[in-house]
Amino acid sequence: MPADPAATRFEVLGPVRVWRGETELDLGFPQQRALLALLLASAGRPVPTGELLALLWPERPPASAPNVVRRYVGGLRRLLEPDLPPRAPGRRLLRRPGGHLLETAPHESDLLRFRELARQGKRAAVTGRTETAALRLTEALEEWRGPVAMGIPAAARRHVQFTALGRELLETTRMAADAALLCGRAAHLLPALRRATALDPLDEPLHARLILSLAACGLQADALTAYEDLRARLAAELGVTPGAELTAAHTRVLRQDVGRPASGPRVDLGRATPVVRLRPDPRVDGRPAGAAPAPPDPTASVGCARLPADPAGFTGRGPELEWLTAAGDRVVGSAGAPAPVLVGGMAGVGKTALAVHWAHRAAARFPDGHLYVALRGSDPARAAAQPEEALRAMLTALGVPAARMPTGPAALAGLYRTLLAGRRVLVVLDDAAGTEQLRPLLPAAPGCLALVTSRLALPGFIASGARPLRLEPPTAQDARAILAALVGADRTAAEPLATDEIVARSGRLPLALAAVAGRASGHRSTPLADIAAHLRETRGSLDAFAGPAGAADLRAALMGSYRLLSPEAARLFRLLPRHRGPDLTPASAAALTGLPVRGVRRLLGELAEAHLITEHAPGHHTLHDLLRVFAAERAESAGSAGSAGSAESAASAGRTASGPSAESGGATGVPSAGDTPRG
Repeated sequence: MPADPAATRFEVLGPVRVWRGETELDLGFPQQRALLALLLASAGRPVPTGELLALLWPERPPASAPNVVRRYVGGLRRLLEPDLPPRAPGRRLLRRPGGHLLETAPHESDLLRFRELARQGKRAAVTGRTETAALRLTEALEEWRGPVAMGIPAAARRHVQFTALGRELLETTRMAADAALLCGRAAHLLPALRRATALDPLDEPLHARLILSLAACGLQADALTAYEDLRARLAAELGVTPGAELTAAHTRVLRQDVGRPASGPRVDLGRATPVVRLRPDPRVDGRPAGAAPAPPDPTASVGCARLPADPAGFTGRGPELEWLTAAGDRVVGSAGAPAPVLVGGMAGVGKTALAVHWAHRAAARFPDGHLYVALRGSDPARAAAQPEEALRAMLTALGVPAARMPTGPAALAGLYRTLLAGRRVLVVLDDAAGTEQLRPLLPAAPGCLALVTSRLALPGFIASGARPLRLEPPTAQDARAILAALVGADRTAAEPLATDEIVARSGRLPLALAAVAGRASGHRSTPLADIAAHLRETRGSLDAFAGPAGAADLRAALMGSYRLLSPEAARLFRLLPRHRGPDLTPASAAALTGLPVRGVRRLLGELAEAHLITEHAPGHHTLHDLLRVFAAERAESAGSAGSAGSAESAASAGRTASGPSAESGGATGVPSAGDTPRG
């Protein structure tokens, strides 16, 4: 314990505890303890209030939640600084724009001490000082006393910040074991290895290191028992046999050559974990069944390039590209868990084009591979991709044979994260349906980046640490450049007035511009003035932005978002063209629907989270011009948009009993062929 009676010590790498001198402080309610744990785990990062709300109320926070959080923050501030005068800001728990920050010195926090010692150990490993590396990494792991954030509610412990810390500890344990085996200090690391394997009982590389360390300490029988226990567990829970690294460790123990590290597999101590190739399946690598597996190749790469082609004619988006580059730089330069990036916005605004274009620009920053998965969150023709389907697609791209893939999302996610450990890989997850779909697909290794696009705002995803980038329609200048790239700069330069009218009537929406350009490119002799006139004549309809199968079609794209709405929100959306004021407020929406203001607020929130309206100021919403046209079309299709008569009741009868949240999107079932929004 600290010698100074006034010194404070914070612990989160195990039970959440705070000491003042030799006295442990009472942290109060479990929820208050959880709030402190997240502030500690964030290690100097301001935690947004929304993230604190999601931590304490994972489902839906009550209306009083912000006040409760303020009370907990006030209670912690008084606990940590009992002599603080009333209303004084203090020096510990600081208010930051939109959130709170806990200030701790490196010597006061077990997490900060762990990271500093781990940094010293990794630096020593890179420079070839193996014994120093083993010593520093072992000292770092001595700060770890059990599962991260013990003593807080179980639901709160599932927060991504705590799970990321757990993975960081496991990765450091693997690296420490490699260093300890090379310099003969395995005995010092056994407690941390046993603790790590107990927390992740199916991690083969981790268990391989435990087996080798036990044998290096003269505990050969324990090493063989550990191998047999894991072999049986893999067969029972995953239906697979031990992979190459575990088999190689077992063979070394049987041959009693663990004491001679030079004869074992080469280890790259410059990475968080060694690079390991999966054992080839006898049916696909040409070896006879039963033959000894090929020795693991720690230098093997699972690099792959699966990005779609860079969008032709992409132009503009300078600030957004700079923002993404800065986010990528933070991930590449960080030793902590990577924060995913979410690109959100309305249908047709260019989210996928931006993500793919930036991925091509940033490819060199992620030399170990680039993955792309279409998650089909708003696809009107197909169900959203299940996590297991997406994981299998990514593992296939990473070179894993189908015969070697385990069963079940948890096992697939474990293998996926093991393959990415110690690498720098860019993962583009396009058109996400919700946070639960995304969680198993996010890389956990430092240096990897998940770039997500979605038509949904995904507040839970943002609350768990994702960095949001909301994409608006491009500027008029950029929209003109997009049209010029699609139809030819010579045509737009020759007809500037027609170009401006096309851009304006397309609402500066890239997908609408692409649909118009598709028609213009097919009739190069047609003046742009004629195309502008056609848009003028079809005003009030999206017919001018429709395309043949496989081409840009704005109506189909907007329908994908509309089908994600609950029936009540869909009805409100159809009524919006009746509102003639500049801004839509809860009061004006209540007047449109005849519903109470409280109920309308929820529906407006659902529309905003689906990016079908924009909340430009608290309680003030606007509707994009083309979305207004689409809403009017849906109203006409539904009959009398203002009534809940027999036609709408009949349509509602076919919907599911409980509508999806705006975040989940309800995108797990195949939509009906009609115009009924999915509920």
